[in-house]
Amino acid sequence: MTQLTLAKAQTIITAALAHSRQKSLAPMGVAVLDARGVLKAYAAEDGTALRRADIAIGKAYGALSMGVGSRTLAKRAEERPQFIAAVTHAVGGSLIPVPGGVLIRGDDKSIIGAVGVTGDSSDNDEGAALAGLAAAGLTADPS
Repeated sequence: MTQLTLAKAQTIITAALAHSRQKSLAPMGVAVLDARGVLKAYAAEDGTALRRADIAIGKAYGALSMGVGSRTLAKRAEERPQFIAAVTHAVGGSLIPVPGGVLIRGDDKSIIGAVGVTGDSSDNDEGAALAGLAAAGLTADPS
């Protein structure tokens, strides 16, 4: 059974940040949450905006809360904005419905955590999350 260890969470962060530097993206914040939604690890590059931690956590927590990646939440926000607003309220405001929140799946397809990345465009944030998960040998589910 695949587990989200601290070492893997740190690998996700290191690789996501390396990816963003390689692509010359804006300064990033990366949060990794376990399946319960508890913060496993977080890092922010120098120069990130003040609330990047909250945004990264919100992308990951929203994905966990709804069982889908934040790209899907973005589509739902366009189609059913009142529903996403209600869910955001129900989860204490910690739901950011834009790409960059990616579920982490175990070998049995169960959700074992999520990563949230913020700092550049949402598509670039998601790309950094995917790079981090690939480097950690974990299965990403951005949808």
